[in-house]
Amino acid sequence: MALTVFVAATVVIEALAIVFLIRGLRATSRAACYLGDVVPPKFAERVRPLMRAEYDRMVEIGLFDNEKVELLKGYIVRMSPQKSRHAGAVQYLTHFFVQTLGGSGRASVRVQLPLAAGPDSEPEPDVALVPAAAYRDRHPDTAFLIIEVAETSLAADREKAEIYAEGGVSEYWIVDTEHEIVEVHSEIVGGVYARVTPYRRGQAIAPLAFPDVMLSVSDVFG
Repeated sequence: MALTVFVAATVVIEALAIVFLIRGLRATSRAACYLGDVVPPKFAERVRPLMRAEYDRMVEIGLFDNEKVELLKGYIVRMSPQKSRHAGAVQYLTHFFVQTLGGSGRASVRVQLPLAAGPDSEPEPDVALVPAAAYRDRHPDTAFLIIEVAETSLAADREKAEIYAEGGVSEYWIVDTEHEIVEVHSEIVGGVYARVTPYRRGQAIAPLAFPDVMLSVSDVFG
């Protein structure tokens, strides 16, 4: 009993120490997730990014219960509030993929839930098609397809392509609601997506893993 209490207290102390160290470094927007945006140059070499295992411990003890954040490249990043066009696109994509894939067991459809993308990243993409499983005891660490919907976060979502490519996600879509374009990132070479293909109204697109599931770009934007 005493050992259990000691271990639990140690975890809490470690997590709190990390919070105090990084609280002043936390990015103020999804776009400000790189070292140069949040840390004075003279301190950059001394900053130690957070690892995903440490972040998960902090989440487990409730340190971010009142915040919407994700871990990107070792930094805790606040997620932008959703406007109506963003929310509408997420709703449509969720309904579409649940109807076409979720019921058949070909994939699990996860909406704004964590993905263990690497040792220092745990993003929460808008939509993720992952291998079918319950994921009660762990987060998925791979995906057939990741989709981010961008209304005010296009630059940040393009930067996140590196995280998904390094994590081995074979296909990444950015749904750009402002320009009504779906950017399809694919063909990983050297840890980056070598091909980016835009799709516009009047065109159809299918995930590489599910070529029989055709999605109308016009329907995504309404």
